[in-house]
Amino acid sequence: MQGGHATAALVVGKLCSSKRQQNTLTSAIKEYGALRRTVYAARYLADETYRRRISRQLNKGENLHALRRSLAYASEGALRRRHHEQQTEQMWCLTLATNAIVCWSTEYHGLAIGALRRDDRQVDDEVLAHIWPTHHENVHFYGTHSVDIDGELSQLDTDGYRPLRLAEVTPAHS
Repeated sequence: MQGGHATAALVVGKLCSSKRQQNTLTSAIKEYGALRRTVYAARYLADETYRRRISRQLNKGENLHALRRSLAYASEGALRRRHHEQQTEQMWCLTLATNAIVCWSTEYHGLAIGALRRDDRQVDDEVLAHIWPTHHENVHFYGTHSVDIDGELSQLDTDGYRPLRLAEVTPAHS
């Protein structure tokens, strides 16, 4: 502890290592934690909008885990390396691939929404709240991928993006 500041981990560690685990501060922290959990549970049960928001966040987290599981499928989700350094390297590769997919999806979702709005198409912000960049139905995880680098680079626009596919507009039935 320096300058009157301590990390939460240090404080909890000190409290847990106390010979008498029932000191006043420890008891107060436990009671405060119980109070916070009670307030959360009451709010969760009473507020349907809050429950939906929590559920949406949980779904986003699960979708990220599903993406990572799909990426790790080649090793059946297992760390196959013997040494810690190699295991860390394998996990960094998984993180890099996950971040690349999320970054690509985020960027192209933004481009698509911008293009729709430039064409005076209505894009409701309420609907956008349900879209997140970890959806990965468009990602091909299996097989060997061959990339014609020169061909791909020749397709990029002046800003360095691939062109968006034009959506087919179906006429409304009257």
